[in-house]
Amino acid sequence: MLVGLEPLPLAALRDATFDAYQRLLPRSRGSAPAVIVEIDEAALDLKGQWPWPRTVVAELIRGIGAARPAAIGVDLLFVEPDRSTAGADQSLADALQGRNVVLGIAGLERRDRRYPFPPQAAPVRIGSLRDLPLRKFDGHLQSRPEINKAAAGRGLLSADSADRIVRRVPFVARIGQVVVPALSLEMLRVAADVPALRIDDRGGERVQLVLGDVTVPLQSDGTFYVYFGRHDPGRFVSAADVFSGKVAPEIFAGKLVLIGVSGLGLLDYQATPLGERIPGVEVHAQILEQIFDRTYLRRPGGAAWIEALALLVSGFVFILFVPIVRTSTAALLLGSALAAVLGGSLVAFHVGLLFSAAAPAVGALLFFGATVAATLAEADRQRRLLREAQARVAGELEAARRIQMGLLPSPRERFAAEKRFSVAALLEPARSVGGDFYDCFMLDDDKLFFVVADVSGKGLASSLFMALSKALLKSIALRRGDDPAWMLARASKEINRDNRESLFVTALAGVLDAKTGRLAVCNAGHEPAVVCRAGGTPERSRDPGGPPLCVIREYPYQSVVHTLGPGEWFCVITDGVTEAMDERGTLYGGPRVLETLGPLQSASPDAVIAALNDDVRRFAGSAEQSDDITLLCVRWNGAAGGG
Repeated sequence: MLVGLEPLPLAALRDATFDAYQRLLPRSRGSAPAVIVEIDEAALDLKGQWPWPRTVVAELIRGIGAARPAAIGVDLLFVEPDRSTAGADQSLADALQGRNVVLGIAGLERRDRRYPFPPQAAPVRIGSLRDLPLRKFDGHLQSRPEINKAAAGRGLLSADSADRIVRRVPFVARIGQVVVPALSLEMLRVAADVPALRIDDRGGERVQLVLGDVTVPLQSDGTFYVYFGRHDPGRFVSAADVFSGKVAPEIFAGKLVLIGVSGLGLLDYQATPLGERIPGVEVHAQILEQIFDRTYLRRPGGAAWIEALALLVSGFVFILFVPIVRTSTAALLLGSALAAVLGGSLVAFHVGLLFSAAAPAVGALLFFGATVAATLAEADRQRRLLREAQARVAGELEAARRIQMGLLPSPRERFAAEKRFSVAALLEPARSVGGDFYDCFMLDDDKLFFVVADVSGKGLASSLFMALSKALLKSIALRRGDDPAWMLARASKEINRDNRESLFVTALAGVLDAKTGRLAVCNAGHEPAVVCRAGGTPERSRDPGGPPLCVIREYPYQSVVHTLGPGEWFCVITDGVTEAMDERGTLYGGPRVLETLGPLQSASPDAVIAALNDDVRRFAGSAEQSDDITLLCVRWNGAAGGG
């Protein structure tokens, strides 16, 4: 029943499984109907920074149109008037006339006052006895009226996903009461000179879009599963080469030409199931390739129930045979069941049908474990109960550890595009779960918030208190993003509200202004941080602090302000570092921290964290880790990011 209803956790697991299928069997590029003219670094060097004057865009479209492509799709919006040159908007409108140009429409959750009315779009006739649950947008953005009017068509650009990975896109969606096709679909319609699109609904997920003699399978909500191939530079032509006349006309002749941005800093990149980040315009190109090659992906309406049936069949087989066969035979039976589920789903994927092996496989493992446990209970009930208890505790601790570690952000991924500062962090719990935590995120475009904290005690109780503390602290920090002392005082009050076990939390929080290097810090009973100034050696911070959170009610914490120069860093540690012990019980200590970090005045945060962690490990040797170890290092690189 759970599989058939597809609750959110199983839906997320299903999406991850489909991503794995795509990585294992990426789409091969059979045809090349689309060419992307990219506004890349070379084009920006030639014509100046983006956005360009509309006259330059008009020049680009004329250059492409001279080769007589089938259609030109513009993955750009021209919302505001161009004030750079008189008549620039009209110049672009003139360039669009008669060239089969399709402009983009961006769907919005709320109406934009500049566009109070639904957009103009090609007619879409829906043959259905039900109201299809198409994606709905209350508002939209589109290009200036004179530019929009000159286009041959208009298509939807929007594609959203809860985890920022593009798996499927709205092929048709509603903006107000108007059904709008996707940009790639509208390009095909304009190229084929088809007056209208048609959606045929045969019930369930048997929905298809008809464009002339081409049919494209859709999900009932109007979305289209994108079957991604690897990023291919061969799809791209630089706009600089178009301006300079280096592109042979036959490259564009009869093709579907897309215009989009790919230059660094233009922020139009999308994550794919293949683990790549590609320019957003390439998603449209890959959709067009799918349609031309007829390599579609579709999740049938009864897929979830078929997966549930596979789970029930495997469970029935386990219940029937596991109690009467040997352990090796039972293991072979399990392996065969998993291989059948995985193999069947891969074969289905190969022919374009999406069946998830994850839920049946996990369910089969659970069925198998339950059957084996019941069989062992008949032979030795007490021993089975003991083993089950141990396995359950170990499994819960491991699950708790994964959940706990999953709560911690990855600074490298979160701030991959940030040049003004660098952040690195590390947490190694002493047990499966621990009470340390760290967090770092942007409060606004310029302010970085970070915190390192240590809950009293270790183990599961501390990990639960850690999760509560981290969530409350983040919520409080996002309310007021300039004073860490206020954040800690408020967090202490909120955390202590239901603190029946009288736990406490040491914490050091800071807010870094990425424009100026101003660093406001507040220490609540935590280990002093290590500060490294330009040209100097690292030293322990002597900032006055306060007691740990939840110790003294209404304690008036105070923030201390540091001003970091370019290249200077600030490293926060927990007492798991200074109180680490070797085989003889000797403490690592604060002086050794400074000795280890002494040669790292100009090092990156990653190097600082790695050096300190490696030295603690060497010092401890074979001694058991006595406490959680958490490190976080922030370096300000300068307002321009050149440090």
